Amino acid sequence: MKTRLLYLSFLALSIVGCQNKPAQKEEHTPVAAVTSQRVAPYVKNAVTYEVNIRQYTPEGTFAAFTKQLPRLKDLGVDILWIMPIQPISEKNRKGTLGSYYSIQDYRKINPEYGTMADFKAMVDEAHRLGFKVILDWVANHTGWDNELIEQHPDWYTHENGKIVSPVADWADVADLNYENKDMRRYMIESLRFWVEETGLDGFRCDMAAMVPTDFWEEARVSLDSIKPMYMLAEAWEPELSEKAFDAVYGWDLMHTMNAIAKGEKDASVLPAYFQKNDSLYQRHAFVMNFLTNHDENSWAGTTEERYDSLEKAFAVLTYTIPGIPMIYSGQEVGNDHRLSFFEKDSINWTDRKGLSAFYTLLNRLKKKHPALDGGEQGGSMQILKTNNDKQIFSYRREKGDDEVVVILNLSRQPARFLYERPLIGRWKNAFTGTPVSVTD
Repeated sequence: MKTRLLYLSFLALSIVGCQNKPAQKEEHTPVAAVTSQRVAPYVKNAVTYEVNIRQYTPEGTFAAFTKQLPRLKDLGVDILWIMPIQPISEKNRKGTLGSYYSIQDYRKINPEYGTMADFKAMVDEAHRLGFKVILDWVANHTGWDNELIEQHPDWYTHENGKIVSPVADWADVADLNYENKDMRRYMIESLRFWVEETGLDGFRCDMAAMVPTDFWEEARVSLDSIKPMYMLAEAWEPELSEKAFDAVYGWDLMHTMNAIAKGEKDASVLPAYFQKNDSLYQRHAFVMNFLTNHDENSWAGTTEERYDSLEKAFAVLTYTIPGIPMIYSGQEVGNDHRLSFFEKDSINWTDRKGLSAFYTLLNRLKKKHPALDGGEQGGSMQILKTNNDKQIFSYRREKGDDEVVVILNLSRQPARFLYERPLIGRWKNAFTGTPVSVTD
């Protein structure tokens, strides 16, 4: 029996079914899945969860976050991406607490979060519960009171005899010079230190495209010699995914979703995005799909501010297209304010909209249906044509006897439309499990 699932999203109401495979397959626009050959098997249907230790609890510590792991297990996420945990530089610091990405010492723990023993205990408990843990890594720059500036000034970029920042408004950090082989060796040794010391499963690499690709390729070989890594680049550039990284950022999709939500674009632009991705990435690359992250929340606005009534529809999109979905701390309860980047500002964990149950169900469906897998084991994707492409974006994911069709109304008005080829058959509502019969 072929499992046929229907996600129907009208004004952010999402749907999923079961019928024998039809004798004649409908004609649609094919879009090949972005897949991975070398990544660990657990990634194919994994959900990434970004952890902001500082803002996660009133205490802002490893020990306090560790108590939240059972809840995240119930939520159904798999890969915990921990934002930088090293001491933050005080020289040229922004705000009271400074930026997580201004590193004072690559091999120490920020005492505000706890001790190395506390971090190890957190990782050990996460592993016991079945999570994988990756650490945010800042390779492009350091803080201004990092001891490397005094000990190895030649490891930094100079202009007119002075060390410079990588970007004009990044005054709290100093740019590293990747032409220096000794600095590269130190950086790889520091990456290895955290894997060997704490058993990490990989890294999310900050501003990865600002660091030479051949460095990341060298680092990947070294790290994989310890244990197989999962490597995520904060970048979209295809060359990074060829050898060094398993996953890159779906920046373009996030910006497109924002533009649709603002009314600057409509759903008709989405097929071109997937066709472009097909041409950019080799089959071994994952794209990470997301609505928000630490930067977007703090500087661009909450998911409610940016997507309002379309948030659920776009969330379904990120979960059901090829790639790997990501949730940021507090997104699963609709965190309703922009978290301060340089100050203590705890997440509001009041779930006003019932989003926790919504994301829990999406996570379960991601695991349950092979058609939604990423990687080379994932289902194919076909865009389904309608006569209302400005409001409606619909597509099919299929693998073996598992079939998922997603219908998204990416406008704020009810939509009427016809498929070029009707979805005649018996289906199942993804969120309720009730049957849905389509006769025309």
